[in-house]
Parts: sequence; C-alpha cells; structure tokens
Amino acid sequence: MPKPKHDLSSASLDTLLKLRDEIAEVLAHRAALLRDELSKLGQQIGSKGKVRGSSLKGRKVAVKYRDRSGNTWAGRGTQPTWLREKLKAGAKLGDFAVHKTAGSRKVSPKKRRRAKR
Repeated sequence: MPKPKHDLSSASLDTLLKLRDEIAEVLAHRAALLRDELSKLGQQIGSKGKVRGSSLKGRKVAVKYRDRSGNTWAGRGTQPTWLREKLKAGAKLGDFAVHKTAGSRKVSPKKRRRAKR
C-alpha cells in the first residue's frame, strides 16, 4: 500500500535524510528479491550462470579471397570495400578466390591417424 505523498519542499534536512535511507533500504530489499527470482529462473531454464558465445568467435580463418594488391578477405562478415567496389565494376567473386592445392591443406593429427589405420 503506497504511503501518502509528502511536501518535500517544507521538510527538514533530518526528515529528508531519513526518507532517503528508507528509500535506499526498500530498493536494496527489492533488488535482492529480484536477484533471487532471476537466479531461480536461471536454474529452471538450465543455465549454469555463465553465458558462452560462439566457440568459433575470435578464431583465425584461412583467407578465401585475395586481389593483386594483397587485400584479403576470409569470407566472413560484410564484404570489404575493395571487394565490393571491384564487384560493382564487373569482376566476379571467383576471380579473387584463393585456390588451394591438396598439398597445401593441413591435416589434423587425428585425421592423419585415422587415415593410417
């Protein structure tokens, strides 16, 4: 039930400080209740409390496109300006593709082991 509104302009300094402390106490109690509710919701959903991003985020990716000037693009995210401009000028994306030979591909040790069996 809301308390009646007071005319704060005529209140004394002690009254205002007491009111500020009461408000801080009520807000702290409400914040604690909300944190408790959020933690219960997180447990119901199955959250472990840690939010993980993509496991691929931040990893380096091999270059897929390169021009004669040495500009490169891995094919992720938005197309770089240099590529966009050349495509608008009539070039094809395949013109900039980096062709890899079978010998240049790296094979992980696990795959190498499986191939020997």
